[in-house]
Amino acid sequence: MSEVRLTEGSVQVEGCSSPLFYRQSEPVTAATRLSVLLLHGIRFSSENWLNIETLEALAKAGCRCVAVDLPGLGRSKAAEPPAPVGQLAPGQFLKGLVESLDLAPVVIISPSLSGMYSLPFLTQYPLYGASVHPVAPICTEKFTAEQYQSVKVPALIVYGDQDSQLGEVSLNNLKNLTNHRVVVMKGAGHPCYLDDPDTWHKALIDFISTL
Repeated sequence: MSEVRLTEGSVQVEGCSSPLFYRQSEPVTAATRLSVLLLHGIRFSSENWLNIETLEALAKAGCRCVAVDLPGLGRSKAAEPPAPVGQLAPGQFLKGLVESLDLAPVVIISPSLSGMYSLPFLTQYPLYGASVHPVAPICTEKFTAEQYQSVKVPALIVYGDQDSQLGEVSLNNLKNLTNHRVVVMKGAGHPCYLDDPDTWHKALIDFISTL
């Protein structure tokens, strides 16, 4: 296991009135294999990924990992845009974020609210993605089966079996992704990664190791 470096920073993205806060982890000695972008749901922030040690686990697995606080949330509250994402569509905003942080090709981990950013990004900018890990995201019904089928990057669909709101609803749409696997976390709710971090990390790292 390699030593991990944890840092904090901010990044200005076109369309946002103020910089976005982020936390970053990376291996100190080993070469970086992949770049990972951790998004979050409406009641959460990058701090959750720090607290359950997802940032640390991914860096130990050889990844450069960035957990961002989305506009208007966490420590990016001042960046609340006047429109959905300033003057930019959500997919274009996420492209700008990925470019500003030099993450492409990127593994995107996208729970809940962050689906409004990650799903249009994947369908609009397919060359930017290395893989996608949707965790019961919102907005899955806004895309057709054909749009999902056009996404060729590997996908790990994760949800908790106690998530009665978005679990199976999101799966029914996301299963149209061409190259996907499904992990159902037993006894876990909507933020299933918080309910069972060990199972979450194992599923995530096992999948990423195949990329």
